[in-house]
Amino acid sequence: MNNVAVIGSQWGDEGKGKIVDWLSSEADIVVRFQGGHNAGHTLVIDGVTYKLRLLPSGIVRKNKISIIGNGVVIDPWALLDEIEEIRSKGVMIGIDNLIISESANLILPFHKEMDEIREDAAGKAKIGTTRRGIGPAYEDKIGRRSIRVMDLISEKNLDQRLETVLLHHNAIRKGLGKNIFKKDKLKEDLLKIAPKILKFSKPVWKKIYEFKKQKKKILFEGAQGILLDVDHGTYPFVTSSNTVASAAATGSGCGPNSINYVLGITKAYTTRVGEGPFPTELKDDIGEKLGTRGKEFGTVTSRKRRCGWFDGVLVRQTIKISGIDGIALTKLDVLDELDEIKICVAYEIDGKEIDYLPAAVEDQLKVKPIYKSYKGWKSKTKGIKKLDDLPPNAKIYIKELEKFIETKISSISTSPERNDTILIEDPFKS
Repeated sequence: MNNVAVIGSQWGDEGKGKIVDWLSSEADIVVRFQGGHNAGHTLVIDGVTYKLRLLPSGIVRKNKISIIGNGVVIDPWALLDEIEEIRSKGVMIGIDNLIISESANLILPFHKEMDEIREDAAGKAKIGTTRRGIGPAYEDKIGRRSIRVMDLISEKNLDQRLETVLLHHNAIRKGLGKNIFKKDKLKEDLLKIAPKILKFSKPVWKKIYEFKKQKKKILFEGAQGILLDVDHGTYPFVTSSNTVASAAATGSGCGPNSINYVLGITKAYTTRVGEGPFPTELKDDIGEKLGTRGKEFGTVTSRKRRCGWFDGVLVRQTIKISGIDGIALTKLDVLDELDEIKICVAYEIDGKEIDYLPAAVEDQLKVKPIYKSYKGWKSKTKGIKKLDDLPPNAKIYIKELEKFIETKISSISTSPERNDTILIEDPFKS
């Protein structure tokens, strides 16, 4: 049996929540390994909709252990609110099925304020963050001044850590003409919620090692998508963490040999939230139709997503960067009503054809897509569960897409419902 890492192969919002939930029926452990509560995974189970931001998707399934790894940045108040929200829908959440890494870094109120200050000051140069403090929290982690879950154990230690981090932030706030942040009230607020967070806290690296020895099947759940990776994405319009599959190892405390199969969740068209390059973006009626039929609004922010044709160049690139073994193609049914469907197969820049997205943002903004067109199938695929039942033109589109990206399609999702999935290859058993 394999341990599987699930990651987004585009700019996020590919439908990872549903696929992780679908795979969790086989998994014993589900691990979140990066990102913060800017991630939004929507699950629809027996008619009930769950919108998860920090909690792993396995939390809504019985007899599964969910883990928030050291690579995640945690807003403790947002986490506790989410736990209560999911509990209100009848889901049991306790120390038996939720583990939080003692090494995970915390997002604090001044991180959120700094996020907002920077975005407002940037004007047209803004990145388009979710303004939840994710980036500033990762900055403090790298700067070795952050507050971690384990720091909540000791009031004396917490006081010293807050002194260090606020020395940095208050210097910046003064320079920007903002009020300095008071330590004592924040310390009081943190100590008040500390027991509620610490009861879930454990050395996650040790627990994962134990689960591996017990032959448990582990599912590593990524947030966002590879094109938002801080190293490999459309920098600087990226998130603040590594979203590639290898981050599953560092973000949870296990070796890369713990990951046996990498599944890339891939939407049958392309979307992006926020600012940044988007070669295949459609600002016409087709783009609007994709957004409307696909209900393309952010789970966390409700922001409207930008929509465009499937960018085969980008997906082929992210597959190579992240070592993807197979893709789960999602939202095929959104294309059902289109007369013509296109795949981007190359770019043109300054009169020259290229087969990859350049690293420089100036070049990324200049590239023009070169398309190959296919006939639409003009019939319903929603809810289809067998490959043979798909319309002939849908099969052609899928085969051509698979051939171009040079990676097999292991499953096809035909609606948000968990069971509306065509399984071609089981990642846990391949």
